[in-house]
Amino acid sequence: MRKLLLAGGLTLGVFVTGCGAEARQSTQTPQPTATRNSAVSSTTPLMSTTPTTSGGMAVALGQTRYGKALVSGTGRVLYLFEKDKRNKSSCYGPCAKAWPPYVPDGQMRTGSGVRAELLGTIRRDDGTTQVSYNGHPLYYYIKDRNAGDVTGQNLKDYGADWYVVGANGTKVLGQHR
Repeated sequence: MRKLLLAGGLTLGVFVTGCGAEARQSTQTPQPTATRNSAVSSTTPLMSTTPTTSGGMAVALGQTRYGKALVSGTGRVLYLFEKDKRNKSSCYGPCAKAWPPYVPDGQMRTGSGVRAELLGTIRRDDGTTQVSYNGHPLYYYIKDRNAGDVTGQNLKDYGADWYVVGANGTKVLGQHR
């Protein structure tokens, strides 16, 4: 029994460690609802396989099998939820476990092809801050394990559809490549 508990604890530790910094809750003071981040600056192009190497977080444009879409600095694809209203998240509880919000961790930066004026943050009902793009709160999908994975595209989950986000801030409907 003791070995079983120890093995379970190690497995949980590996899982928690593997989740990464981008899905953790922010310890920063939340910003006002629907702000545009004035600290956004251009950086060198980040593609879906280039990780962030310095502090802060990035939103870049990466190539997916559905066309170009927003990705995090570590190459994880970012999604919008059609149930959300402009600058307002509708994904909490079990939904936020399956679709973790993209929370800021330092200064936000843009990669090549990302429009800095569309990048912002919203205040969630639970008090945390979430990154938004063109008013759409951004999320990961828990089943996307590696940079470039796009397993959540066009899924109907938690009452609405999920889509990857294009450079113009709208859903990408591209054909599977």
